[in-house]
Amino acid sequence: MASPSDLTAPEGGASTKVLVTGLHGFTGRYVASALKERGYECFGLIAADGVPLNLEDADGVREAVDRLRPEYVIHLAAVAFVAHADVGEFYKTNILGTRNLLAALDSVEVAPRAVILASSANVYGNNADVPLSESSLVEPVNDYAVSKLAMEYMARTWTDRLPLTIVRPFNYTGVGQNESFLVPKLVSHFAQRKTRVRLGNLEVARDFSDVRVVADVYARLLTADVAGETYNVCSSKAVSLAELVDSLQTLTGHHIDIEVDAALVRSNEIKTLYGSGDRLRGLFPDYAPIPIEETLRWMIEAA
Repeated sequence: MASPSDLTAPEGGASTKVLVTGLHGFTGRYVASALKERGYECFGLIAADGVPLNLEDADGVREAVDRLRPEYVIHLAAVAFVAHADVGEFYKTNILGTRNLLAALDSVEVAPRAVILASSANVYGNNADVPLSESSLVEPVNDYAVSKLAMEYMARTWTDRLPLTIVRPFNYTGVGQNESFLVPKLVSHFAQRKTRVRLGNLEVARDFSDVRVVADVYARLLTADVAGETYNVCSSKAVSLAELVDSLQTLTGHHIDIEVDAALVRSNEIKTLYGSGDRLRGLFPDYAPIPIEETLRWMIEAA
């Protein structure tokens, strides 16, 4: 990936406005940093009085978009935790909220130059035909994944009016991610030198990326002229839960006892899932995932 010294401002320089929904969330903070390095101005979705807007507020979203008139949009805001207690929120925020945003963008006099919509690799479900490419069968197995796939289908009804690009990130992590997610949970246990942790099947292997790489990809896609396309964002490598634990033990010199919790083990779970980054690499030949060991070291040092 390009280093900060290689980055140039987009046409229009620092006046180029980017609307980033979910600006103050985990991913949004890194996306904002990647954009600012390139000379963009980042804005969240807020009302005239500075209060953050709920995407379900169609009138408020329309007024905010009309006031800002962004040249680019990166849509991150979503209910993303798979075990979220209120199932209805997946559908209201991820589908209806996204539709409200697209309707607002379509209503402004000058449409944005590019709109990046963050979906999820969860749409592939337990498809074991690895590596999973953008053309792989989609078969979501939980409400979060269903809501993201439905969001994609809904968004495609706007492709004749808005320059939409869909991204399907696989698992990614980094400093600042909530400990309800697996990797920060593990990092926290090791950083605090706890003696025991409860986990599921240690042999399950998944694709993990660094949030800084994901943010960089989103920023680069804004000016890549890829409207109508879908891209996986992944490391193209499967790392097992056992390997994550081993890496953290090596980094910290601390041993932790693993308690396998039957409640966290799903009988129908596919052992290995990872993505193909060939399509993204074809667009950006210098696309280079950060090894998970480096990401874990960064997280441990920041803990």
